[in-house]
Amino acid sequence: MSTPLDDADAPDHGVVDADAPDHAVVDAPDPFVTHRGLLFTVAYEMLGSAADAEDVLQESWLRWAGVDRAEVRDARAYLVRIVTRQALNHLRTVSRRREEYVGEWLPEPLLTSPDVADDVELADSVSIAMLTVLETLAPTERAVFVLREVFDVPYDEIAVAVDKSPASVRQIAHRARDHVARRPRVKVERSEHERVVARLADAVNTGDVQALMDVLAPDVVSIADGGGQVRGAARRPIVGAKKLAAYLMGGMAKYGVSMRMSAMPVNGQPGLRVEVDGQMVGAVSLTVEEGRVTRIFTTANPQKLARLDAEIPLTR
Repeated sequence: MSTPLDDADAPDHGVVDADAPDHAVVDAPDPFVTHRGLLFTVAYEMLGSAADAEDVLQESWLRWAGVDRAEVRDARAYLVRIVTRQALNHLRTVSRRREEYVGEWLPEPLLTSPDVADDVELADSVSIAMLTVLETLAPTERAVFVLREVFDVPYDEIAVAVDKSPASVRQIAHRARDHVARRPRVKVERSEHERVVARLADAVNTGDVQALMDVLAPDVVSIADGGGQVRGAARRPIVGAKKLAAYLMGGMAKYGVSMRMSAMPVNGQPGLRVEVDGQMVGAVSLTVEEGRVTRIFTTANPQKLARLDAEIPLTR
């Protein structure tokens, strides 16, 4: 656990060569800048929103700016603690906003870099499917689960961050793990996931109903988030391959060849980009089991598509 120490134990903030000229002084980068990718990932996993995560980082930076760095032994742990507390505060304030959300609420999708996909555990933890499950946890449960299961933060450090005793944190972690464990988790090779996603896109793009039925699991569930701003986004989940196929083919009938699906990495997983007349109108994340699509998460709310034009670095 990070605790204030004497000045003698504080990290150096620069390297100075006594024989070097004044202009040769090299300042070490600010720890906040060094760990920004990690801090954003912590906030994003706790909030499911890149916009809210950025707000949390801004608030955390202001608090970090007022800290006496000489009394901080472990800057990384200290910063994670600040971000966790700010994210918890933010999560509690946005809970009512999400309760009043029009239609289904889905996490904000991100365009992720290949290195995120290479870290299988990180990719799973930031997947839309996982973030949707985390939405069902209480704020403190979510914070404890994310810090412990994703970032392997020691229980005593988590206890300080969430203002609980280590014993309570262990109980919360156990309860959160049991809850998340109820989510079906089937490991699928990335190559198979990509093939299934490509089959779905080809079926929709060509209007091949039989090919679409073949790639959808009979009990597939599709959830769309239009935020009340997109008329074509279903406000309730669509269950079953026949209903979903009819819905998707209806979209193709409406837009014709101007509507296209193409591959795009979404939150560390193979996903799809939906365009109409060359403009992005949706981001799709899918779960795959036994060669078929079992869950489809489509984000069409324009406000949640704003960050899909550039890769977002996620680290742990």
